[in-house]
Amino acid sequence: MSDVLDIVVIGAGIVGISAALELQSRGRSVTVIDRVGVAEETSKGNAGAFAYTDIVPLATPGIMRKAPKWLFDPLGPLSIPPSYAVKIAPWMLRFWRASWKDRYMASLSAQSAMMDFSRAALERQIAAVDGEPMMQRDGQIMLYESEAEFRASQSSWQLRKEHGIPFDLLKSPDEIAEIQPGLSRQFTYAGYTPTWMNTIDPAAWTRHLAAEFEARGGKIRRAEITQVTPLDGQLRLSSAAGEIMAGTLVICAGAWSHKLAAQLGDKIPLETERGYNTTLPEGAFDLRTHVTFGGHGFVMTRINGGVRVGGAVELGGLELAPNYKRADTLLAKVKQFAPALETSGGTQWMGFRPSLPDSLPVIDRAPQAPQVVYAFGHGHLGLTQSAGTAELVADLLSDSPAKIDMSAFAATRF
Repeated sequence: MSDVLDIVVIGAGIVGISAALELQSRGRSVTVIDRVGVAEETSKGNAGAFAYTDIVPLATPGIMRKAPKWLFDPLGPLSIPPSYAVKIAPWMLRFWRASWKDRYMASLSAQSAMMDFSRAALERQIAAVDGEPMMQRDGQIMLYESEAEFRASQSSWQLRKEHGIPFDLLKSPDEIAEIQPGLSRQFTYAGYTPTWMNTIDPAAWTRHLAAEFEARGGKIRRAEITQVTPLDGQLRLSSAAGEIMAGTLVICAGAWSHKLAAQLGDKIPLETERGYNTTLPEGAFDLRTHVTFGGHGFVMTRINGGVRVGGAVELGGLELAPNYKRADTLLAKVKQFAPALETSGGTQWMGFRPSLPDSLPVIDRAPQAPQVVYAFGHGHLGLTQSAGTAELVADLLSDSPAKIDMSAFAATRF
């Protein structure tokens, strides 16, 4: 029989690598296994934002009134391809229930606590790996096109205030231009959150953490684990390359995680937010802060001196072919909103964001296999909550008291 590895982490994205590094820092021997390599999936092409001010879940009260038009606007900010509508119906039912006021308020509270904890954890992570040169602390501006749209946003700004998030409300194009020049004057109102931060490149940040992990003795292997089998207090991990025995397993496989969880008897309703973007080369625009076009569901962010334009949500699973018309639409819109933007020479991308109905991840031991820990389902907040998730996973595996209430992240909550 092969040697038994202490801890195996499945997934070399930002959550998996962060968890591996944190476990290693607490004296554990850790091996990371990924089917394609470090930061080659969703962690490769996201907006690079640590969105700690985004405490409001996607499932907000009243959101289901908008659902019918999603089906008929394939290029809208939140869409469901008609061919996928029947398959996603059970998930949408849970999403609707999550939007009820009682569930919504509970999710909001849990999300806020997770954000506060993750922000502090990120600062610890940055200090531990000399990561400050890879950070951009330039804030974020949320744009509105009318007084009515601005007024409608006030409840979300009030929630931020109640949760201690600093911001400034801007009420003219001139005030907006002081923070971010070059935008269309059709944007007459905005909210600016100065503590928002980004990484210069999410893939480079993940690889920086992975290099640190390997330099400290960690191992990263490339293989696709297709079967997880509990066996005499251990775990047998099967792949085309052979079998691996592990004492403990952490599943951080993003949008593919629920397939492994199902083998352990856990039916977790994980869906896929398919995000699209285009990355423009250096010099495309004088971008000074992270810009969010709230009414249109996309952002403009600085990546390696260039500009990444992306966002929107397409709930379409893992199998449908990408619809890059969505990326084209975003680029055409942003050209209207930022006329000086040079839109040539861009690279398109689509990634799978693992999404649960209540916008909260699962961070928990597997109910029927306690030597397995789940850490997935962060939606578009995987980068944001990666360092916090890593510390919570390490606490679980060391039986340390949790720093925050973990009940909202339970695998059994569905």
